[in-house]
Amino acid sequence: MSKQETPQPVLVYMTPACALKLRAELKETLYELRPEMVKTATWAASNGDRSENADYHYAKRKLRQYDGRIRFLTQRLKDATIVDPAEQQKIANGRVLFGCTVTVENEAGEEKVFSIVGTDELDASRGFVSWRSPIGRALLGSAVGDLVSFSTPGGQTELEIIKVEYKSLN
Repeated sequence: MSKQETPQPVLVYMTPACALKLRAELKETLYELRPEMVKTATWAASNGDRSENADYHYAKRKLRQYDGRIRFLTQRLKDATIVDPAEQQKIANGRVLFGCTVTVENEAGEEKVFSIVGTDELDASRGFVSWRSPIGRALLGSAVGDLVSFSTPGGQTELEIIKVEYKSLN
């Protein structure tokens, strides 16, 4: 008999701000959007023949989408490890950990700021990068003065760590 491997648990890290945002979305979907769509589906069903009723089919499709999102958000929040950047600072000893905001300098001398966050809170315009991304993995564990290197579609990139700080990521 072959031994079956148990699936590895998915690591879901998020900041408190992300958890708050996901909880708010879950609450809105569960208590506002879905009930409103149930009313729409009920109204559309009362209009007669459902086989050719576009309003009814639209409402049912939206309900399935809401139900899927509710299941996803519920499971995501259940699996989440919420990591507060302020708490991370206490154990970081100057190293880059999840939730950290890092100032780096590239080979051209340009400074950039990145915050290491979970996959649910990516925002390139704010410099929020995933801890699972190539740059996130390269930065984790580094300290001021370290050079980190990682692969990008444009080739190998090297960055110098200029500043490491832990602050609220709202």
